[in-house]
Amino acid sequence: MEVLIKVVQFFLSLTVLVLIHEAGHYLTARLFKIRVEKFYIFFNPWFSVLKTKIVNGKRHFSWFSKKSPESWKDSPQNTEWGIGWLPLGGYVKIAGMIDESMDKEQMKLPPQPWEFRVKPAWQRLIVMVAGVFMNVCLAVAIYISLLFIFGESYIPTKNLKYGIAVDSMAYNIGLRDGDKILSVDNKFIENFKDIPLEIVFSQSKSIQIQRDTQLLNIQIPDGFIGKIIDNKNLNFIDVRFPFVIEGFADNSLAKDAGMLLHDSIIAVNDTPAVYYNEIKRELVKNVNKPITITVIRNNEPLTLSMNLGEAPVIGVIVKKPAQFIEIAVKKYNFWQAIPAGTVKTYKTIADYIRQFKLLFTSKEVKVSENLGGFISIGKIFAPQWDWVHFWSITALLSAILAFMNILPIPALDGGHVIFLLYEMITRRKPSEKVLEYAQYAGLIILLALVLFANINDVVKLFK
Repeated sequence: MEVLIKVVQFFLSLTVLVLIHEAGHYLTARLFKIRVEKFYIFFNPWFSVLKTKIVNGKRHFSWFSKKSPESWKDSPQNTEWGIGWLPLGGYVKIAGMIDESMDKEQMKLPPQPWEFRVKPAWQRLIVMVAGVFMNVCLAVAIYISLLFIFGESYIPTKNLKYGIAVDSMAYNIGLRDGDKILSVDNKFIENFKDIPLEIVFSQSKSIQIQRDTQLLNIQIPDGFIGKIIDNKNLNFIDVRFPFVIEGFADNSLAKDAGMLLHDSIIAVNDTPAVYYNEIKRELVKNVNKPITITVIRNNEPLTLSMNLGEAPVIGVIVKKPAQFIEIAVKKYNFWQAIPAGTVKTYKTIADYIRQFKLLFTSKEVKVSENLGGFISIGKIFAPQWDWVHFWSITALLSAILAFMNILPIPALDGGHVIFLLYEMITRRKPSEKVLEYAQYAGLIILLALVLFANINDVVKLFK
């Protein structure tokens, strides 16, 4: 069921992103009186799931058809709207333009006043960048809405009174449970969750910490960033908090052993373990073994016995970090949310650009192992339906889509923009053959990347 929920969220988000992006091209084309022949969500090679068009004043529908009915040609000025079956994006077919449809026959005919190719270069440029602009606007609108309705909650770095919890990778570079992070490369970071991102994206060299009464400078060794990215582990440092029982799962080992609500665990097999990460670590060591767990109840220690199964869990729900650590909450009125949402979009795009740059410039990062396709994207959606999370992810993907589409690669909007800028600067229009070959090359590159990324996803499933 969780997989199904993720799949539904993925396709719903993708539909919204494609619809908004292509609407930018469509609306600006119509603004400049350019004929838009088709508007498709998803691609439709060989056949369409659904297509519709107004012919002679009446709307006609066609399901799972290879070709449009001949009668539809009687209304060339009306747009054919459709849904394809290949979820790699979408497109609008603009008259007189070499695009994904590769309609070369149309380009052989004499230019018409409603065609893209006869319009001034500045108008064509606006049409080309409109999709990217709309994706940025969508991200801004979502972030404004979320900030206005819910505000923004985060854990201030200075509020981690129990310090950090570290995994084996963080331990190996010298960090310890309970350390308090003061800065990264001598730069203070207000939001604790931004620290791992700063370390990875900026390829930081040092972390300044307080350990008990000592101030220490932890050097980040070469190769560490690459390991973090390869393992996709941005939780190498996390919030440290006590393990206090708040509820029980079905068939709970802990409940059957006599554990009660509000019990606090202090030891596993007589090994002191007070914090969530410590207890989790001890449980992993003792799978398929009988264990004893010591809890504090009414200020007195009590030891309980149970047989741990194959999974390192005892069937409890623990109190969240926010119940122990003071959370900062920023509230915004509508007018405050507008600049805050705009800044958040900018930061999202800037962080993605840093990530993109890291992928291709760092010697520690293997591009082949870190490109992901639909499975990787689908995994970032929540396993339960959560509208706040859904719209947050959609805003993130919209910002990423804007950046990716403006890259100067033929077949992407950025590729068309490059040719238009060349035309505007040199006042010479590239030949249609050059545009055609560039489109073919771009499509081959993009399809190869998509195929590689998705094969990479499948291979990772079996590792």
